[in-house]
Amino acid sequence: MRTGGRILVDALVGHGVDTAYCVPGESYLAVLDALYQVRDTLRLIVCRQEGGAAHMAEAHAKLTGEPGICFVTRGPGSTNASIAIHTARQDSTPLIVFVGQVGRDATSREAWQEIDYRHMFGHIAKWVDQVDDARRLPEFISRAFHVATSGRPGPVVLALPEDMLTDLVDVTDAPRYRRSSAAPAPDAMDALLRELETAERPLLVLGGGGWTREASDDITAFAHRFDLPVACAFRRQDLIDNHDDHYIGEAGLGMDPRIAQRIRDADLVIAVGARLGETSTQGYALLEVPRPHQRLVHVHPDPSELGHVYHADVPVNAAMPAFARAARALAPRQPVPWSAWTRAARADQLQYIEPPASMPGEVDLGLVMVHLRDTLPADTIVSNGAGNYTLWVQRFWRYRGLRTQLAPTSGTMGYGLPAAIAAKLVHPERTALCFAGDGCFLMSGQELATAVQYQLDVLIIVVNNGMYGSIRMHQERHYPGNVWGTALTNPDFAALARSYGAHGATVTRTAEFPEALQRARAAGGPALIELQVSGEALSPKLTVAALRAQG
Repeated sequence: MRTGGRILVDALVGHGVDTAYCVPGESYLAVLDALYQVRDTLRLIVCRQEGGAAHMAEAHAKLTGEPGICFVTRGPGSTNASIAIHTARQDSTPLIVFVGQVGRDATSREAWQEIDYRHMFGHIAKWVDQVDDARRLPEFISRAFHVATSGRPGPVVLALPEDMLTDLVDVTDAPRYRRSSAAPAPDAMDALLRELETAERPLLVLGGGGWTREASDDITAFAHRFDLPVACAFRRQDLIDNHDDHYIGEAGLGMDPRIAQRIRDADLVIAVGARLGETSTQGYALLEVPRPHQRLVHVHPDPSELGHVYHADVPVNAAMPAFARAARALAPRQPVPWSAWTRAARADQLQYIEPPASMPGEVDLGLVMVHLRDTLPADTIVSNGAGNYTLWVQRFWRYRGLRTQLAPTSGTMGYGLPAAIAAKLVHPERTALCFAGDGCFLMSGQELATAVQYQLDVLIIVVNNGMYGSIRMHQERHYPGNVWGTALTNPDFAALARSYGAHGATVTRTAEFPEALQRARAAGGPALIELQVSGEALSPKLTVAALRAQG
């Protein structure tokens, strides 16, 4: 006989879970007690806000390929966690969020902090349910793992009535889940080969979730064999080593206009894993809806995504590992005619990652990025949230392969620090580098306490320009001169870091950064460097003055 809480925790251990993230709540005390009993097997990371906890679990899943696990309490706990559930949905990340719920005897009375989670998360999550019978916990949890990882990966939410968790029942555990996935049909691969044989300007676009190291290696070998230029969808730049001669850059926010033009000029687009969403198509303009003028091979693990927006000439329902393995087995029957097209695209990429001659103000963020990429280890894991500061990261950093980038395609602010904490927990031997804007950092900055508590030497760079930069840019573009609601008054970020027990430093001139970085890396714990940059610079290629001049 076991409590529902113990059955749940035993199920997690049985499915291979070794880390869970939480903010504690009285609604699932029985689970916390069960987690205490397995504390030597399953590590519990206690966070400071449910959004941070759930984002850590989501980043953990990105890094491991296994579902991230998060526990939050009812009502406010679940609404705080909803930001990461949305991130997991748009980023195709396997995530399981367990939410404490009111007792079954109070259901539907609007009891204290009661929410109907099926309605709340029904559109965001892949599956939402409530476990009312402790004897069914093994069944529900097994299904949660299978749903989260099957097809297009995504989030699952399970509500746990607190009295169910204390019920004593006798039930058999389910076996460890087994991932299922679709494989490409032989005729689809034949059709892909025929498309390549008639193409003159092909382009391979990588994106989405469900990638493995083997899949990344296989798709790179496919690109090499056919000498294909490879663009990565928004915040999926680590799907191929950026030093590879076939990588031509990111098709996302702030993309090189030459990449956008190449997408327009391509006669064949092979989209593997990418949904071809708004950011990667510049508002669905680079490929016409529903029938692009380019020939389109669209590979996606979710059959409902194929034909959802774009009509593909060759739709392929397949998981990334299976498709990449099959693509690697293909070979051209004659020399490809587009090598000059690929070389030109690569030359543009190498030119684009060199920073412009100067940036307004005393701190040049482009030169900071160059110093970081020349100094930090190749396997550094880089995380960031959202804001115009990310345009420097995405343009000038060179990702060295799968799972070196943690960034939300959903454009979630506050993601960078929780993700860096998860990165350091999963890979303690690697450098975890977080970029955050001043507005972005203060949406989850309290998780610096989590990094200190668990002695995680994450490196945080706060880009402080005293404003919500991306909103200011749009404001200047559409309502020039009417600056309102975007200015920020900030704390001394370095002093704030020191108050948490972390290392803190402030950089006001570019020349100060190398020494500040060296000291931060030697600090032996969490370290934060505040860069005080000019609010005049809106992006690597746009200033306030230039934008006003355009108007």
